[in-house]
Amino acid sequence: MARRTRAVRPQDQTTERTLRVAMYIRISTDEEHQPFSLEAQETKLRAYIASQPGWELAGTPYRDEASGATTERPGLQRALTAAQAKRFDVLLVYRVDRLSRSLRGLVDILDQLDESGTAFRSATEPFDTSTPVGRMLVQMLGVFAQFERETIIDRVINGMERKAARGQWCGGYRPYGYELDSATSMLTPVDREAPLIPVIFDLYVNARMGTRALAKELNERGHRTKNGKCWSGASVMVVLRNRSYLGEVYFRGTWHRADDPHPTLIHPEIFEQAQQIIASRGDDYSRRASNSSAYLLAGRVTCNRCGKRYVGTSATGNKYRYRYYTCFSLGRYGKGRCAADRLPAEQLEQAVLEALLDTYADADMIAQAVAATAERRADGQQHVKDELDAVNKELAAAEAGIDRYLTAFESGDLTHAICGPRVQALGEKAAQLRGRRRDLEETLTLADLTAPGEEDLAVLRAGIREPIDTGTPAVVKSLLETLIHEIRVESRNSIVPVFRLPELARSVGQEPSFRATLGLVPPAGLEPAAKRLEGACSIH
Repeated sequence: MARRTRAVRPQDQTTERTLRVAMYIRISTDEEHQPFSLEAQETKLRAYIASQPGWELAGTPYRDEASGATTERPGLQRALTAAQAKRFDVLLVYRVDRLSRSLRGLVDILDQLDESGTAFRSATEPFDTSTPVGRMLVQMLGVFAQFERETIIDRVINGMERKAARGQWCGGYRPYGYELDSATSMLTPVDREAPLIPVIFDLYVNARMGTRALAKELNERGHRTKNGKCWSGASVMVVLRNRSYLGEVYFRGTWHRADDPHPTLIHPEIFEQAQQIIASRGDDYSRRASNSSAYLLAGRVTCNRCGKRYVGTSATGNKYRYRYYTCFSLGRYGKGRCAADRLPAEQLEQAVLEALLDTYADADMIAQAVAATAERRADGQQHVKDELDAVNKELAAAEAGIDRYLTAFESGDLTHAICGPRVQALGEKAAQLRGRRRDLEETLTLADLTAPGEEDLAVLRAGIREPIDTGTPAVVKSLLETLIHEIRVESRNSIVPVFRLPELARSVGQEPSFRATLGLVPPAGLEPAAKRLEGACSIH
């Protein structure tokens, strides 16, 4: 069992032992409005060290200009690292709240100092952290420091609410069309942006343009968003739903309107008409998510040019409505961003269904693909297992990190501004690791694949054909989501669907995939898929 190192007690010093003392100083923001500036803290600490017999200063002070709510401060971390390296014997601060304003953070810091054999002292609050009573007193001071911080936060929030009620901007991204007047903290119109707001509402309400068509119109006219990017349907929707253009200010879930608000850019009646159109069109994303799609391959078609998904679009002629699959980038930003072909929906869906059935009819091709893939992936199994173990450990660490940040946020130790970006980054990392883990697990499984026989494939084709011929669009779409991994589109003449094989997947607990190619050639439309399948099947 590891032996815990006892921290050095400053009062145990003798004439034969000189204690090396390091200083840590901190302010929250700028020094101008701080009761204890960095210079003032350093001056008092140097004088305190000089007054203690047997103490000598160990290097320059460790300093931070950051909130005491978190321990992730560069200067503090350097001090803790130096303590572990035995570069000093005592860490000295002016007050305990300079070290941390969180009880949890304070206890963690004291534990790290104790493990490294380093004592902790406050120049204005005398106690000895090497004794239980001293540690208790420090923790009590930490409680009061945390209470003070939470009280400050409450006062700031209340002040911000009063500020919003007066019509003053409370921070954050300024709406398109406005800039902030630093003298009054009020939004003021921007000459180069404000005139466009009524145009956007007019095109949406009176011209009945959709958000994507409206964005395309704005881009073609040469307009750009506040950060210089092209307009998109989503950015247009942000404008249409923003009540700031009515003179209101948003803070903590509430829109505030002052007696003397900032200048309005749109008439309230036009704004309300726009909200009614948004609701009736289902442009609200919360409603759109629950709408069923008439596009059987929705979410499965991927553009090889830009990596975005194809989405269902339509056009209305003199008599008929025509359905298409259109690359997301093409539909949102135009051909300048992605020049992918627009695909006729009915022809693409029919060709994919034919390719699916034809693929499952060729037992020899599937058997060859299974055998070749199993042989190829069986060669480096240990390497795959080692990587899988490493990915699992890294994923566990990421998920544990997310839990720690969320716990700190819920307890008030971390603010959203600090916790949010870190949790988002860890979440993205965890999602990537989960995807890699699935790939590795599939690789291990595919090494033991056995090809299905002709009878098995015949049963599978019959089970697929029946719902395709007699089922509702929702049933067919659900079936295709199970059987199709993805459809990769390079152009009309290069479309590659990647299929799964459910029967084989159930026997080994996975869903391996098979690939078949089909073509799309003008002017006759889609070429029969069976003509392009020969020799093109392989495990995905």
